[in-house]
Amino acid sequence: MQTTEIRPAPGGAAESGFLRGTNQSGMRDHNERLVLSLLRRHGGLAKTDIARLTQLSVQTISVIMRALEADGLLLRREPVRGRVGQPSVPMALNPDGAFFFGLKIGRRSAELVLIDFLGNIRAMRQLSYRYPTPRETTAFALDDVAAIRSALPPEQDRRIAGLGIAIPFELWNWADTVGAPHEAMDAWRGADIKADIQSRHDFPVYLQNDATAACGAELVFGQSGGLSDFLYFYIGAFVGGGVVLNGALHAGRTGNAGALGSMPVPGPGGKPVQLIDAASLATLEKSLAARGIDASFLWQKPADWDWLGSDLDLWIATAANALAHAIVSASAVIDFEAAVIDGWMPRTVRARLAEAVRAAFGQIDTAGIALPHLREGTVGVDARSLGAASLPLCERFLVGAPLAAAT
Repeated sequence: MQTTEIRPAPGGAAESGFLRGTNQSGMRDHNERLVLSLLRRHGGLAKTDIARLTQLSVQTISVIMRALEADGLLLRREPVRGRVGQPSVPMALNPDGAFFFGLKIGRRSAELVLIDFLGNIRAMRQLSYRYPTPRETTAFALDDVAAIRSALPPEQDRRIAGLGIAIPFELWNWADTVGAPHEAMDAWRGADIKADIQSRHDFPVYLQNDATAACGAELVFGQSGGLSDFLYFYIGAFVGGGVVLNGALHAGRTGNAGALGSMPVPGPGGKPVQLIDAASLATLEKSLAARGIDASFLWQKPADWDWLGSDLDLWIATAANALAHAIVSASAVIDFEAAVIDGWMPRTVRARLAEAVRAAFGQIDTAGIALPHLREGTVGVDARSLGAASLPLCERFLVGAPLAAAT
């Protein structure tokens, strides 16, 4: 196994009143969270604009803004002049107002990020492996969290507000697919990595399915253009995704909504297969390995895959056909505005895949179905780790949190 530090954590100043709020968990009250959510969505806003958007009084907003500024969560921008009366002073989120760890546990690699209040990555560590084990993955998380924290100034370290974990659920079911010994993967059945990490830290720890977390990253940090209802696919070692309805992630009755990898799609000879068997990068890995090509590069930061030639061409064609059928099937149930495709791949490959999906729509009978607009994701390869980091951000500071922590 190999651990690499990708980006250093820069320094920076922070104010001194963090989490002096009304309860021990540091959760902001509803109106404070509403203001923070609006500032995240719109950028800098004056208190009169916030009062108009929230339908709260200017006096109430002034009290809230003073409290958030005193806690170091907001910064004053330059006054806007040229209007009648006093110049307005827009307020914006302070990047150093809070920090969040995100841990992505994948089938071929793990990644740990530290983000600031705006979602900027301040530090990143990566661990590559043939397959994940609870002991080594937990050790990586604990050791590298400690290493990143040791490089932070004290005022930033005490502003760490939580850690989120994005992990494929029921990892033990995929031993054969990732080529791992069954006994090694079975260790995940009794593992509780959330509890193990929580026992070593005083900030809260949250956990969510990795593809669902990636969908949340698109919702919180992406440039979705105000989409309210969309279907989201994240293509990693295995494909998964999420469903967004009314601007929030839809978990469903059991929390398993958006299990898109399990959708049936046409396979070889017309025999149905699951989407996970047709549109996952593990399929590309297998075809490369069959020709004696070392495919370990797939699980490093994607750079250039064009040299793969016909192997990549075939994978894109197969994956696009399967994704097109999945999107059409889902659209027969919910009238989505858009379908978003993202994944652990170079942007050029993602663009080719999206174009191939559009072409594949033309080969499917879509009578009676309004096809959603197909879009590429805007977060990219870091979607799962950023989605993990968004868990504590949403739970503690935003309203309508799109990612409910798993129990």
